[in-house]
Amino acid sequence: MKTLPLGPLMIDVAGLELSALDRERLAHPLVGGVILFARNYRDPQQLTSLCAAIHALREPALPIAIDHEGGRVQRCREGFTHVPAMRRLGDLWDRDAAAARKSAADIGYLLAAELRACGVDFSFTPVLDLDWGPSGVIGDRAFHRDPVAVAELAGALIDGLSAAGMGCCGKHFPGHGWVAADSHLAIPVDERSLAEMAPDLEPYRRLRLDGVMPAHVIYPQVDARPAGFSPVWLEMLRKEFAFDGVIFSDDLSMEGASFAGGMVQRAEAAWSAGCDVLLICNAPDAVATVLDNWKPAADPVRAARLARLSPSARWQQDAARYAAGRAAVESLTA
Repeated sequence: MKTLPLGPLMIDVAGLELSALDRERLAHPLVGGVILFARNYRDPQQLTSLCAAIHALREPALPIAIDHEGGRVQRCREGFTHVPAMRRLGDLWDRDAAAARKSAADIGYLLAAELRACGVDFSFTPVLDLDWGPSGVIGDRAFHRDPVAVAELAGALIDGLSAAGMGCCGKHFPGHGWVAADSHLAIPVDERSLAEMAPDLEPYRRLRLDGVMPAHVIYPQVDARPAGFSPVWLEMLRKEFAFDGVIFSDDLSMEGASFAGGMVQRAEAAWSAGCDVLLICNAPDAVATVLDNWKPAADPVRAARLARLSPSARWQQDAARYAAGRAAVESLTA
């Protein structure tokens, strides 16, 4: 096992088990984590083996992340509970706020417990965007349009995640729910003023988050750069919001990141703006380019932030809490 500090890149792997190229890249000093996708999942047993192989490569072990929100965005399906879209919790909130909070906490525990049982360390959840209506890429991934409901339900979900030993990552700062364009395919522009965006920012003011992912969205009344490349927005997050967790870039291979130029330029721009960890997904050639050509100075402060989300000791599942999570899912999807 190789002893190596965690680097600033989070990259993906090719398939159901590690290839020789995967092993070589994950041992690179610039790499500090792994993100998994549906192509990396067959069943819980296979996922457990893959995570164990990744964790065995280095010391400290590379954190393993996944997009596992429920609804449309759930990479692991066969053998996992199908978690409903978070909008279902928002619908319940409108009928019974107390029941919605409890269900959110129970589902948070269930979501984290199933991932942690296989060796996945954290999920990029919860979505804190408000559902203003136009955004199809957000849509029912959002809890609600009301920022108080979003903060309360996300806070309960985070409590459930934490009870299973998993951190959280709020996304997409400062808010992706107003714009119709999908940042996977375009560079969305939100023309609102900072004052008009106050509701979108409210969940970030209220919640204690381990990680935050900025949006590949431009808010020209605040800065001409997308939020993930904007020192204006990221300094606001650090200073005004007193956030001291990990700032993850959204995927630098998305069209919304093309603002910054080629892949090395994107990495440098996001790093210089204040992102701690840079994601490059579904673009193996781009990963090679960045590993060969990007030369950032070591930053132990940023590496220490990521280390807080590193794999922790094995844990014992709480059978009663897990059963409560299953019951909450069944109730919401009945």
